[in-house]
Amino acid sequence: MNRPLDGVRIVAVEQYAAGPYGTQLLSELGAQVIKIEAPSLGGDISRSLGPYFLGDQDSQFFQTFSRGKQSVTLEIKTPEGRADFERLVAGADAVVNNLRGDQPEKLGLRYDDLKAINPAIVCAHLSAYGRGNSREAWPGYDYLMQAEAGFMTLTGEPDGPPVRFGLSMVDFMTGSVWALGIVSAILGARASGKGCDVDVSLFDVALHQTSYPAVWAMNQGHQVGRPPRGAHPSISPSQRVKTQDGWGMLMCQTQRFWEVWCDLVDRSELKADPRFVDMPARRANFDALTPILDTIMEQRTGAAWMAFLGGRVPFSPIADLADALENPFVAEVAMRDHIDHPARPQGLDMLACPIRIDGQRMPAARAPAMGEHNGLLLGGEA
Repeated sequence: MNRPLDGVRIVAVEQYAAGPYGTQLLSELGAQVIKIEAPSLGGDISRSLGPYFLGDQDSQFFQTFSRGKQSVTLEIKTPEGRADFERLVAGADAVVNNLRGDQPEKLGLRYDDLKAINPAIVCAHLSAYGRGNSREAWPGYDYLMQAEAGFMTLTGEPDGPPVRFGLSMVDFMTGSVWALGIVSAILGARASGKGCDVDVSLFDVALHQTSYPAVWAMNQGHQVGRPPRGAHPSISPSQRVKTQDGWGMLMCQTQRFWEVWCDLVDRSELKADPRFVDMPARRANFDALTPILDTIMEQRTGAAWMAFLGGRVPFSPIADLADALENPFVAEVAMRDHIDHPARPQGLDMLACPIRIDGQRMPAARAPAMGEHNGLLLGGEA
């Protein structure tokens, strides 16, 4: 199997979600990711995050973010632990951490701290607010970024309270951006022989993800707000609609999709209606169009509409998570995986790596027990 990061070694001082999410992507692509876990802290905090545990010092949450990695236990602040850590650094491509922004200097994790050991080492830092600013010592988490970056005032219905995403997407996006930064810097270091520091923060990535609504706000003073029905701020119809058995998302992102939809539902007269003749007209007449859409879409179930419109007009039923995981298309594209685990005889069902190489998913493997690889990596065999 082609795993493009085979031969890349990453030493990770990481915990919880955002950082481990990013390094797990690298691990799945073939990198050797070595987790540094401090026994005095109980290792990665996510080992003890319930409600679903897998014996001592393991949990389904931990397995979600650290599959395929290796684990060594050492205290980086002690002379013995520091010596073990530096021996790992000497043979690594990158040392990465997702600590508060003031911690890399205190723990000696910056390029200036490690370049004498390995001039090509990449030192990547993921923090809440970055380093070298007034908030570098602040703790911070996904939900806070959703609040401060404006996500929560863009989510939900216009007459409701601000709403956070149901998932920690700032964590996941930041981990992904961090992984891109790590790989890019490693490529540069291999070409030049000189490493560097790479910084990514939850705050920066969250703000960056506000994208074109932020550009509109900065340049035109336009506030997107929260359109009804989760609608697109300028395209119509691109919104939630009622179906016979619940809700769906109808996304006529182009004029062509709108016209095809009108023909398919035997409402061709809507194409010539002045209120709906083009995108700006439909957006201006959102309140008039919505009940018409509902009346039509309530004639079939979401699954029936999916079968009827699929491949012709973008539509999806709105599924709960259980239904989403049982979707036959998930099995078709092999996005569910299964791993063996010593504390669970039936094993664990997991989500597969979303990246394919040469058409193949990356192989699945469980996350390590704490200190599982001490003998291999700290016992003279590294």
